[in-house]
Amino acid sequence: MTTYIAVLLCETSADTKDQAPLYQESFVLLTADDEARAREKAEAHGKSLETSYENDAGELITWRLRHVVDVNEVLDERLTDGSELYARHFRNYAAYRSFEPLLSGEQT
Repeated sequence: MTTYIAVLLCETSADTKDQAPLYQESFVLLTADDEARAREKAEAHGKSLETSYENDAGELITWRLRHVVDVNEVLDERLTDGSELYARHFRNYAAYRSFEPLLSGEQT
């Protein structure tokens, strides 16, 4: 068995018109015999997170899986202090900064 990391993109929305959807990117560890099976497990895990409920304000909140963004073997299977689990590369820092709330100063 090999350890994989899956990047899942989920969306939460309310049934009110004045609230924009909120997106969550999560990183999930999975074990599988190959990448195809890991991707299947990632999809199933993401689907298992889908739910709807009523919040304290009486609004219907819905969570759904939007996309399995990526599935890759973990970079260092030792899983010890300082182990690197996942890395990805990009070319447009401004675009990354604009959607990353921790960099853009946006409060979630």
